[in-house]
Amino acid sequence: MCEICNQKSRRKFLAGSMAGIAAVGMMGWSSVTNAASKLAPTSLMPDEALAKLKEGNAKFVNAPELCASNLGMKRDALTGGQAPWATVLGCADSRVHPEMIFGGLELGELFVCRNAGNMADTATMGTIEYGAAVLGSPLIVVLGHEKCGAVQAACEVAEKGTELPGFIGPMVDDILPAAIAMRGKEGDFVSNVIHESAKRTAFRISQESAIVSRLVGEGKVKIVYAIYSLDTGVVEFLG
Repeated sequence: MCEICNQKSRRKFLAGSMAGIAAVGMMGWSSVTNAASKLAPTSLMPDEALAKLKEGNAKFVNAPELCASNLGMKRDALTGGQAPWATVLGCADSRVHPEMIFGGLELGELFVCRNAGNMADTATMGTIEYGAAVLGSPLIVVLGHEKCGAVQAACEVAEKGTELPGFIGPMVDDILPAAIAMRGKEGDFVSNVIHESAKRTAFRISQESAIVSRLVGEGKVKIVYAIYSLDTGVVEFLG
């Protein structure tokens, strides 16, 4: 299986994102889009992007040795900008590498946000909006996963009133409503909360972001949530 290197472009984006977002109000979307990339946005429609992710995950599960990247050539081709065809909000868990689990994708294909518990905080919401409105990414995937530590921590708080140290407690606050809603439900508590939290996060993005909501209404963007199995490598797309 190929080794996909860490993307320096992600760090550069985070450093310049606030300047880019501030420019939106001053210059309008068209000016920001022109400045963001010399590459044309992807021509993929939302459902085509979703099908491509599913195909890549099938390759990862069934034939991982086929994953390969010509990183040097791809890196040179992307010096002028980026045009990712999907945005993935995933967990920071080191076992859940979006580019890998979707088939060994190359530089420039996915616009990735990662934090513990795959939550849509302020910085993440702005990143998602930037990907959709400025870079033209037609698909947003909220990607939860089995045995998520952040969700397990939230379940401990919901069930036992556990006090978590440092910033870990506030970090899982956004997962608590899902945990409270799933208490006493049939099935495994943690698994139920993983699914419910991802579903709620996808809904929150669609409802709280006027930018994303407009693009969804225009048929330019689709939002789905999915769960990755650590045991099988399969990504289950749920809605």
